[in-house]
Amino acid sequence: MSMASSWMSADEPMEKIEPDYSLLWRQENKEADDFLHEPDPDLERMLDRQCGSCFSFRGWLNVSLLTILIVVLIGLFGGWPIYKDCGRSPTGSGAPESSDLMGWNLGGINGSGQVPNTGLPNLIDSDTPQSAYTRTGFDGKTYNLVFSDEFNTDGRTFWPGDDPWWEAVDLHYWATTDLEWYDPDAITTSGGNLVITLSEEPIHDLNFRSGMLQSWNKFCFTGGYVEASMSLPGTPSAQGYWPGVWTMGNLGRAGYGATNHGMWPYSYDSCDVGTLPNQTYPNGTWPVAAKQSGDKDYGGELSYLPGQRASACTCPGEDHPGPSNNVGRGAPEIDIIEGQVDYRLIGSASQSIQLAPMDAGYMWKNTTPYIEIWNTTGTFQSIWQGSVNQESLSVITLGDRTSYEGAGYTSYGYEYVPGPNGRITWAMNGTQTWQLNADAIGPNSDSMVAQRLISEEPMYINLNLAISTKFQYPEWGKLSFPGHLRIDYVRVYQTGDPNIGCDPSSHPTSDYIQRHLTAYSNPNYTVWTDVPGETWPKNSLSAAGCS
Repeated sequence: MSMASSWMSADEPMEKIEPDYSLLWRQENKEADDFLHEPDPDLERMLDRQCGSCFSFRGWLNVSLLTILIVVLIGLFGGWPIYKDCGRSPTGSGAPESSDLMGWNLGGINGSGQVPNTGLPNLIDSDTPQSAYTRTGFDGKTYNLVFSDEFNTDGRTFWPGDDPWWEAVDLHYWATTDLEWYDPDAITTSGGNLVITLSEEPIHDLNFRSGMLQSWNKFCFTGGYVEASMSLPGTPSAQGYWPGVWTMGNLGRAGYGATNHGMWPYSYDSCDVGTLPNQTYPNGTWPVAAKQSGDKDYGGELSYLPGQRASACTCPGEDHPGPSNNVGRGAPEIDIIEGQVDYRLIGSASQSIQLAPMDAGYMWKNTTPYIEIWNTTGTFQSIWQGSVNQESLSVITLGDRTSYEGAGYTSYGYEYVPGPNGRITWAMNGTQTWQLNADAIGPNSDSMVAQRLISEEPMYINLNLAISTKFQYPEWGKLSFPGHLRIDYVRVYQTGDPNIGCDPSSHPTSDYIQRHLTAYSNPNYTVWTDVPGETWPKNSLSAAGCS
């Protein structure tokens, strides 16, 4: 049979297909649930009247349940974490309370009291022993660890960008007529210590090479307790090495002279003659104490300072770090230790504060109840109280003969409360040495200055080893080189919520530093107005005033 014959001819009529009416819905094939699918306009109108408005009972019920659901979800995923974060509080044992299973402490101690290993830089070194996570302060309060560096990783370097918390400077520290060049390669870590080596070798037309390490603009703290454990350079029988561990306000960068010009060592928030050059009014003759009670080597002048550059007298619209032009700012200095050798051939530590403006004759209130000295047989006031560049409040404590060149270690620190009613309590090996109360640097009627402050500035840490004829004159025939300052650890503690960072809202520094980056990055500028583009802010008490 051919394929063509299998198809119907076009002329052949098609067979008619009848529909199957059994598939259609009819009354006789109605099912029991068909009423659910049958439209009923009357019924729908009734239901619309009952449920179609949110103001009906059912509408209010729906809206209420949705509102409760949203509030619960926001509280669970938003409010609860915020509440736990703000409400958690560490206990004196160093671990959170049993009801607090979350972490505490900025820098990251977790709920078990451990430091997480995230691979990122932590404010708290994971090598810090658990027993050091808290301490009881000299005021009886619990202080929690907020920063530590144990220096246990060998071979660390500190050129710019090498380390998250520290940076070594590359300069000559001319301000104290040092004999060394600070070279970042003179600082490393070895054997669980930070090691700063001072060697006798020619470098940049100087005969000695050493190092200074700073946490400037990287790590700062306001209030609390800072402690460093160290082994001093050389021997207690030869003076000349000048090891220092000290702190300074972030608006002044140590070694960068222009930044300190008019900032160091001011800690002052009043608008009076203390903010003016030489601490005298524009006529240059008054108050009398500023002309006659000062350093005899300078004809009795009390101060050669250029005036407070960021004072409470700064005229509106003039350059100022903030938070407003009527807040006095500066770069005060608090020294944890400046190491020296006592005439009894034993180590000793000068623990001090440097400040401005000065008291008449540099005579701060150095008696009880303004200060307290705990061990009067081993601790005594320094006879040097200042000169035209600073007033120095210094007390010396005798140490030992063994904490040298790695043979032994001694810890030094200070605990302080900032402000006009604050205090500083220095310590050696965890024992108080002396305390300065803020009223010791209160108003001075002769020099006509008001209350000086226990530093309210964010403070950074300096670690350095120097040699200079301006501290203890080197006994060249006895000194041996190289000498090493070994730092076992640096730790910072605070009460309550941490107050760390170099740019707090109450005393900002970041924007100001960025606006004047040339001064903060070039140590060759020594005077503020020598920096290209920089001018001295107008002071309302100056001869020109704010005009």
